Amino acid sequence: MAKKSGPTPRKRLKEIKLLDKRKAKEARRIEAKERRGKVRVKNSDEDPDIAGIRPGPQPLPEQWDDLGDDE
Repeated sequence: MAKKSGPTPRKRLKEIKLLDKRKAKEARRIEAKERRGKVRVKNSDEDPDIAGIRPGPQPLPEQWDDLGDDE
């Protein structure tokens, strides 16, 4: 019976490239986790999407201010 040979050089290069990619991805994950840790979180109960909106009619945007003058 013939003895099986080891991994081919091409396969070995592919494995090395895969390991390098995994290490780079893990480094990016750690960096992103550190960045998120540095960001302050507001401690308020107000929803940021609706912050500053008053009940009732809202003022017109600046580009529409001149529309009310024609009447």
